[in-house]
Amino acid sequence: MLAIELITEAIPPVNTSDTIQKVVDRMIEFRVRHLPIVNEDQFLGLLAEDDLAGEPDNQTQIGSLALSLVNPYVLEDQHIYDVIRLFYESKLTVVPVLDVKKNYLGLISINVLAGYFASLTSVEQPGGIIVLEINNKNNSLAHMAQIVESDNAQVLSSYVQAYPDSTRMEVTLKVNKTDISAIIATFLRYEYTIKATFNHSDDNDNSRERYDSLMNYLNL
Repeated sequence: MLAIELITEAIPPVNTSDTIQKVVDRMIEFRVRHLPIVNEDQFLGLLAEDDLAGEPDNQTQIGSLALSLVNPYVLEDQHIYDVIRLFYESKLTVVPVLDVKKNYLGLISINVLAGYFASLTSVEQPGGIIVLEINNKNNSLAHMAQIVESDNAQVLSSYVQAYPDSTRMEVTLKVNKTDISAIIATFLRYEYTIKATFNHSDDNDNSRERYDSLMNYLNL
């Protein structure tokens, strides 16, 4: 997944002729705390909600303010992991996307990114979750998938979390079966450490509820 594939056209950028009130209204409307300032196709910087705090006249144009703009962006062909890193490191609610000539193409919002992760981790699909703790030398996703498939199941999604200063890591598997007892038994037979398991079905699947709660939190 590349940055350009997640661009949303719903949120327009800020022009230097826009007033503070217009920008504040737009931030409230789209539930973001940052907006890019663009002059035609030229990206000038990222405006933060805090930059507007304390300005006495809401009809003042953005271009007349002395702003200390930050300049974070990604290029259109950068991987989604670069976008995630920028969101995390700079605590952003939107990330501008530029072309190779540094022209503004659009932005990626935190809500779009959350939706991408929902799809990536298959939260809307029923199934079970198995959390394994393994030695990083034994990290074979192929073998884990083989164990899951031995019970006529499939891995819907997986991710790995490493522990700092440790040779251990945590692997989370989402599988497409709600009855994962046989899969767990096979993992134990191969001497895997089961850290946690979660069974989900259509009647008892709160993954969608957790996703909706996350989206409501982001929209605050």
